[in-house]
Amino acid sequence: MTHLKKSRLCKVLSFASLMILASSPLHADSWPDKPINLIVPWGAGGGTDATARMIAVLLEESLGVPIPVINRTGGSGVIGHLAIANAEADGYTIGVATLEIGGMHYQGLTEISYKDFSPIGLYNADPVAIFVSSRSDYESIEDLLSTIRSSSHRELKASGSAQGGVNHIAAAGMLLATEIPADKVAWVPSEGAAPGLQDLAAGGVDFAAASMPEARALMDAGLIKPLVLLNTERSPAAPELPTLEEATGEVWSFGSWRGLVAPAGVDEAIIATLQESISALVNDPAYLEFMENRGYETLWLAGEDFLEFMKNSDHSIGETLESLGIVK
Repeated sequence: MTHLKKSRLCKVLSFASLMILASSPLHADSWPDKPINLIVPWGAGGGTDATARMIAVLLEESLGVPIPVINRTGGSGVIGHLAIANAEADGYTIGVATLEIGGMHYQGLTEISYKDFSPIGLYNADPVAIFVSSRSDYESIEDLLSTIRSSSHRELKASGSAQGGVNHIAAAGMLLATEIPADKVAWVPSEGAAPGLQDLAAGGVDFAAASMPEARALMDAGLIKPLVLLNTERSPAAPELPTLEEATGEVWSFGSWRGLVAPAGVDEAIIATLQESISALVNDPAYLEFMENRGYETLWLAGEDFLEFMKNSDHSIGETLESLGIVK
């Protein structure tokens, strides 16, 4: 082949490569030009679903494309988190990662962890509370704990999340902190807080663990009531509710968190655009009013700060699950 032919061939190949890049969905300059799916690993009606749908509405206004919310439930949160991690890294699939991502791999449910995502930003963290039916005779957390102590092994049942989920860890940690074996109560797994709380209201379990916002509707309906907040300080959303330390003298705090992520490998320019849009969104008066009215705590940790947060959460959950004897 002559030098001239080689030169022309190189030019053709270079031009073709540029055209492929220009038309590729990974090309950040043209993003977004179609809907962006927002995957929620938990069922409709829970706190994760509610906050995701509010963010989707405001993000649609910011980016100018539809943001359909897709609930991918099942497998104790594994199905939805896997769907996010395994999606094309083209910026057209994002999702809400929750605290459970730090426990799944310890329990042998999946191999994925926070390392399999591009962190966008943490937008919410809420302490867990313990709830009982409004029809029950329990007036304080000490009443409930006393009944648990005097009951036979696994006679009482509780719910609020998947096994090893945030609310399971919170409830088990409370039992351990008050010198009650964590397995004294039978844990009934649920796909998120909403079905667990509905089971409580229906009389299927004796108590449930969930955040205050997740329980708001059933509380307002007079079906359930909170006994204690598993936090270091009282919540502005329920200033009359004591902390575990105030009620029992024992210290234990635990809570859920929610953050937006994308599959690992998404173009950094796309992640930066998402961070910029959502950073403005979490200061939007409509968003702040929504979160405040439902008792959700707002904060924003972007990029590397969120990554470090997930890393620390993963480590803490691993230690707690090991103490519960459910690490595989």
